Amino acid sequence: MNRRHFIAQSVSASSLLLLQPTFAFSAASKAKKLVILHTNDVHSHIDPFPKEDAKYSGQGGIARRAAVIEQVRRENEQVLLLDSGDIFQGTPYFNFFGGELEFKLMSMLGYDVATVGNHDFDNGVSGFLKHQEHVKFAFVNANYDLKSDGLKEVLKPYKIVNKGGLKIGIFGLGIDLNGLVEARNCEGVVYRDPVGIANEIAAELKQKHCDLVICLSHLGYSYRDNKISDVKLAALSENIDLILGGHTHTFLEKPTVIDNKIGKKVLVNQVGCYGLQLGRLDYTFVEGSYDTSKTVIQL
Repeated sequence: MNRRHFIAQSVSASSLLLLQPTFAFSAASKAKKLVILHTNDVHSHIDPFPKEDAKYSGQGGIARRAAVIEQVRRENEQVLLLDSGDIFQGTPYFNFFGGELEFKLMSMLGYDVATVGNHDFDNGVSGFLKHQEHVKFAFVNANYDLKSDGLKEVLKPYKIVNKGGLKIGIFGLGIDLNGLVEARNCEGVVYRDPVGIANEIAAELKQKHCDLVICLSHLGYSYRDNKISDVKLAALSENIDLILGGHTHTFLEKPTVIDNKIGKKVLVNQVGCYGLQLGRLDYTFVEGSYDTSKTVIQL
């Protein structure tokens, strides 16, 4: 599970390495396959890091990510592309275009669903809404009580995506914005405790016969205090299958596996920041159950 695949500077020549599943299904089984690709905390990093950067020389960049995504889609029929927030803030592209470019590029890459992070309100609620005409994917958040009609229109609690006969339920959770975002920039966005809401939404999605329930979280991977995190949420959950996180810029070579409150396994994953990595999880569904293999793609 710790093997990683590194994409060279010329990604077009590379092939993706998959880990072996935990167990094999019968050849006679009618399997359905789904590839989940995901990012978090890209922070307006459109270009690769400069060659002279001491830590990330030449890495990242949306062109390289686009090439890898295109390759995965050529090789797989059902691909889901997700983001866990903090799309904005971090380079002059955001300062100059105010998020328009980020939304246009994510739409061109064919993202399916994203959640919001605290930095996505850095230009205020109006700034987040200003460029929604360029958004061709869904935004989800279930634990913000929204007073703005504009936000209510854009931020739905969850989205059900159909991929090759599979129903994938995806909902979002956001961190408490108090102390992270100026009050005037998040006016009308009220944080509610995410655990109870997550369990309610996940149960509803299971009742709607979703084959997989995914939480796009911007709560953070883990903390030393009792602050709610992805790891804590997983342990307190019942019907969540996968948590794709953000906020803490945590680089994981492989997903963390947590036992939930009824003893079922929940995967928690996060792929650092700045578009340096693209997470990949390969799911195989057979007769109501699934298996998964994982890899990290270094861009």
